[in-house]
Formats: sequence, C-alpha cells, structure tokens
Amino acid sequence: MSLSTHVLDTGRGRPAVGVPVRLAAADGTELGAGVTDADGRLAGLPLPAPGRYRLVFDTAAWFAATGTDGFYPEVVVAFSVTDAGAHHHVPLLLSPFAYSTYRGS
Repeated sequence: MSLSTHVLDTGRGRPAVGVPVRLAAADGTELGAGVTDADGRLAGLPLPAPGRYRLVFDTAAWFAATGTDGFYPEVVVAFSVTDAGAHHHVPLLLSPFAYSTYRGS
C-alpha cells in the first residue's frame, strides 16, 4: 500500500510547491514526511496496514514562504484505508481562505 498527495494553489492556478506534509497514524505516530515537489506532488508515503490515518499539511509554513496571509495554519485530512492492495491518493485544493479535498485515483 502506498499514498500520494497533490496540492494545488487554487488562488494562483498552479501547483503548491514546497508544502511540508506529514503522514500520521490515528494515534499520532508519524509514519512519513516530505515536501511537495515542483508539480505540487508528494508520493511514496507508507501505509503499513488498513486503518485510520491523517495527512497534516503545514500551510502556515507554505503561506509564509509565499508571502501570503492565510487563514488556516494547517490542514488535517483524516481518512480510512480498507483496501490493503490499493494505492491511495489524497489531493488538496488550497487557497488562503478555503480548502477542499477528495479521494483521488
């Protein structure tokens, strides 16, 4: 099992480069971390078993790095994995005053 994410800066209409992202188990144990690449993507995060997980996007750091005043200092996306054989993709659409997410493919 693996996990990827893609962060899009909807205010600028382009990928969100350099967003720090952490993957945590439901109990808060960190399982992996990284930053989004030039296309706003981060791949290869480990999902050890079916269960509940959280992706934590450090939007405060990213907003500061881009000189943007943002309302949300972090975005936490909690999700459940039931299919042990599937790849999971969690996109984040981000702007200074709103965000949205969905299960991608």
